[in-house]
Amino acid sequence: MHIEAKRCGVQFSPPSIVLVYENKETNKVRKRIIPVRDFSKYSDYCMAAEKLKNHPRHRDYLEGVSLSQLEKLHIILRDHLQGFTLEHSLASCHLDPNEDLNKLGDEELARKKGQMNELFEKNRRHKDDLDFVYDVEVDFGKISPQKCSWDDESDDGF
Repeated sequence: MHIEAKRCGVQFSPPSIVLVYENKETNKVRKRIIPVRDFSKYSDYCMAAEKLKNHPRHRDYLEGVSLSQLEKLHIILRDHLQGFTLEHSLASCHLDPNEDLNKLGDEELARKKGQMNELFEKNRRHKDDLDFVYDVEVDFGKISPQKCSWDDESDDGF
């Protein structure tokens, strides 16, 4: 069975993963609703996503969906069960460069670090890439030093 995943989303009632896929043999676009069973607001989203991806009934359909995408969908479902809004759940899945990571809990910090590693690997240049250049030198320009009042005072020749 040749299946290509087109879109993936969540349905809150009942808690489900919605997959829109194309069957390459028949060239038909179909929708599959995969129920998320035994999932509560206290469940581990990583294990639930891995369990769903490896389930024999859904394995062929979810082959083209990354595990991180399934984890994000389970996070949205868990946040909904905890009473958070969809906007809050989506905002927690995005990286904010101004966010203070010291204030996050262990689970959320691990998720943010995983997102940063994923982004790094996506933007990383490998030796086999066509546009790879070894030993790139970049000149960032000169920044004139700013004067401060404590620079004007001298301490006996120091």
